[in-house]
Amino acid sequence: MALFLDSAIVDEARRAWELGFVVGVTTNPALVARAGRPALEIVRDLAGIGDWQVFHQLTGRTREQLLDEARRAVEVAPDQVVLKIMMSLPNLELVARYGEFRWAVTGIGTAAQGLLALEAGADYVIPYVNRIARSGGDGVRVVAEIAALSETVADPGAILAASLKSPQEVVDVLLAGADHVTLPWPLLEEMARSGITDAADEDFRKAAGPA
Repeated sequence: MALFLDSAIVDEARRAWELGFVVGVTTNPALVARAGRPALEIVRDLAGIGDWQVFHQLTGRTREQLLDEARRAVEVAPDQVVLKIMMSLPNLELVARYGEFRWAVTGIGTAAQGLLALEAGADYVIPYVNRIARSGGDGVRVVAEIAALSETVADPGAILAASLKSPQEVVDVLLAGADHVTLPWPLLEEMARSGITDAADEDFRKAAGPA
């Protein structure tokens, strides 16, 4: 299991890297837009933080645009960049045919889509757990189904669960079979807090007396 940061903010990424246990950073066009900087500049800066994976989501509308953007993104940091691409049948053809790139198929909403992405040879499949739940589905169940289906695939990629909104969702998807999770910085901070911990810490401080 590995933890990734879901952010295009370089300062957040640097803080995550300095924790020592976050292994990569995932971005998407919405996060990049909020950061207000060109996407490949962000990729360059994120890659420069440390020896970790940087996920860049392709935005081209045609096959030629997607491949051109893929090559330019990988040139920024060849050993670090993973290419995110939205789930679609034409995009899966690129995943299957261009194995020189590392691919993460994103926007997964069903186990059937996850199976196709695995069969195409995706290095990562990214189910949108909370988005599935908000649309009336069961995101945790979708993760569990993809995990079960991955056992039928030769050399399957990893399940990287995204669109997570609470610590319990993180726990649930990992128990359901997700290999990794990607989290926004506020959720990572929330996972480190507990009222029980705070109360215990206060008790111990009182018992220890003045510093």
